[in-house]
Amino acid sequence: MILDRFRLDDRVAVVTGAGRGLGAAIATAFAEAGADVLIASRTRAELGAVAEVVHGLGRRAHVVVADLAHPEATAELATAALETFGRLDIVVNNVGGTMPGPLLSTTAKSMRDAFTFNVATAHALTAAAVPVMLEHSGGGSIINITSTMGRLAGRGFAAYGTAKAALAHYTKLAALDLAPRIRVNAIAPGSMLTSALDVVAENEALRTPMERATPLRRLGDPEDVAAAAVYLASPAGSYLTGKVLEVDGGLTFPNLDLPLPDL
Repeated sequence: MILDRFRLDDRVAVVTGAGRGLGAAIATAFAEAGADVLIASRTRAELGAVAEVVHGLGRRAHVVVADLAHPEATAELATAALETFGRLDIVVNNVGGTMPGPLLSTTAKSMRDAFTFNVATAHALTAAAVPVMLEHSGGGSIINITSTMGRLAGRGFAAYGTAKAALAHYTKLAALDLAPRIRVNAIAPGSMLTSALDVVAENEALRTPMERATPLRRLGDPEDVAAAAVYLASPAGSYLTGKVLEVDGGLTFPNLDLPLPDL
């Protein structure tokens, strides 16, 4: 049965930034597909709620509370997964993000911090996870969460967009280095209805123009990204590596203009 190829029975996944939003949706979807999950973020209460859902689905969840803005903290998650579950099959590098702002207000430190949070953390966990995957599972799947702003140009996204573009290219480079036993892919979400867009979701004057500027005429749901993650992590996606899935409603230009004036 073709649907059997989307199963993740008894696999083990690490999902960063899993307390809410895309990370929580991905961790839950993995559990629905049969995987046990290590979920990590800074907020214990949020992680606890996600773990409760995972347990309700009959799977195991291990909570790690950590400040994942530091690469050394993400690297430790690979060992934690091995110690808890005895193996590691899937890594989702979801932690990241950078506040937008004018180019001339973006300091060199801001740019470095964006790269650390969005790229260096992903590399640190990837480098730590691969030996564990090879020794205990024989292979694995790594999924990086980039962004549509890593390929589209919009005012105010110099740091964030540049870092996410770097993560997308890192995905392609890592895929070649780690083939054929480790697959590395990415998902580039568009505008998703997570807490980051609460102000948009609650304001029709903001939401309606964004929906109209999106070819599919709606904003994304976290489950749209979670479904793509299940595909990439499962045997269904076994012939993909080095690819970026654009889960963005068909965007060819940004659907939200930041009110930044001309110089």
